[in-house]
Amino acid sequence: MVQEQPSAPVIDLTAEPLGEGVYDATKAGTGVAAAPRKESDDDEWESASLFEEILDEAESFEYSTDRTDTCTAEEARVFRQRLHELGTSQFVLEHITTGKVSARKLCTAFGVRIPKFLEGLADEAYYQLLGLAISRELNKRRRLERYKTIDDAAKLLRERKNIMVITGAGISTSLGIPDFRSKNTGFYSKLQEMGYQEPEQVFDIATFDEDPTTFYTLAGDILPDLRKWTPTHEFIRLLQDKDKLLTNYTQNIDNVEAHAGIRPEKLIQCHGSWATATCRKCKFKVPGEDIFEDIRKHKPAECPKCIEDLATYKPGMKRKRSSNGHKKRRGPGDDDSDSDGAYDIPQPGIMKPDITFFGEALPADFFERLRAQDKDKVDLVIVMGTSMKVAPVSEIPNFLPRDVPQIYISRDPIHHINFDINLLGDCDTVVAELARRAGWDLKHKMLFNNQQADVDIVDEFEHTYRVRVRSSAPKTEAYDSNL
Repeated sequence: MVQEQPSAPVIDLTAEPLGEGVYDATKAGTGVAAAPRKESDDDEWESASLFEEILDEAESFEYSTDRTDTCTAEEARVFRQRLHELGTSQFVLEHITTGKVSARKLCTAFGVRIPKFLEGLADEAYYQLLGLAISRELNKRRRLERYKTIDDAAKLLRERKNIMVITGAGISTSLGIPDFRSKNTGFYSKLQEMGYQEPEQVFDIATFDEDPTTFYTLAGDILPDLRKWTPTHEFIRLLQDKDKLLTNYTQNIDNVEAHAGIRPEKLIQCHGSWATATCRKCKFKVPGEDIFEDIRKHKPAECPKCIEDLATYKPGMKRKRSSNGHKKRRGPGDDDSDSDGAYDIPQPGIMKPDITFFGEALPADFFERLRAQDKDKVDLVIVMGTSMKVAPVSEIPNFLPRDVPQIYISRDPIHHINFDINLLGDCDTVVAELARRAGWDLKHKMLFNNQQADVDIVDEFEHTYRVRVRSSAPKTEAYDSNL
């Protein structure tokens, strides 16, 4: 049987719209449409980058609250299923080329929030955004329909033996440790309020080597308290005690997991941690706590071994170096003669906590453990307290076998990964309710006696529920945040 050829060409969703009403990606935040302009490689990259930010729900955009021309949950389910049945070209032909459905409406079928600057533009303005949304949908792992509810999640906890836990800053915020990216409350937000245009530079290795003072001045706000951990950390410890924890991959640098008792062989600190600090000059290593006092004093910690070695130093022909052991940069016109103090006494190196800064490689054990051991053993994945936007950790769910169930626990939903069960709320509340339904005894000073939670449906199609504490009974013990 010969398949009938389409009578109209399939619309290219990767191309930018041309003609009247085309928008300028550089003016996206203003909502002002620009005059028509010629395409270029830079323009294409710029708009593609813009649309990626929209799909990631970047907080810099103001999103539309207009619910007209928006898919219902059932319509979204049908459109997604149809896409997987037909593939991109036939799906576009069936819905866009024929004019049956607007590109704007189809965007909402794939969880895209419409930014206000696109409102009022021709439907062609949505083509590239829709194309990226479709591409993401087809690359996602398919949700396992047999796992839907919080009781299904509790049953999985009881039955599975090799549970991978992926954690982010949201599991530590109840201790007062700020996360990095939350709007208004995150550490980066605070840095922006202080005038840092690109707050990530505070954690850039080149910036640290040039001048460690900035980091030491600001890092006090993210120092961990080594005496406390949350009910969520206790929940991970409970998985370990029940011999169910395969590995805890944490993006957190606070090292709280270790202090909660997670054994080193069960813990991969993907971005390093405060556990140790290393001299940038001689590579001498000390416990992280040894530099905490200097951080509280906003004073770069000098290497004790370098200081010891310099105590026996005798002046000689050795070029003066910066405090981190790197040659100081010379400006235009600087004289490189020996008469300007270039052969002064060298300085001790500066201790840097073994946090993975921008510009440094991730710990090698991350990739080795994931590929060589955990990928073939894991039988359940629990992701907690992270928006899963930072690679390579964000790529783990799609790297694992597609038939392994995955549970997501966080305050806010994400749409770029299909988890089988999404439990929204404070991580401490959710894990306490999960443990209760699994028949486990999770005790912690921050939990109420006989605590129970109300579980409400948010999106039945996406298996998403909101979990809130119901009980207002006293906590198991008076919890002193200063302990």
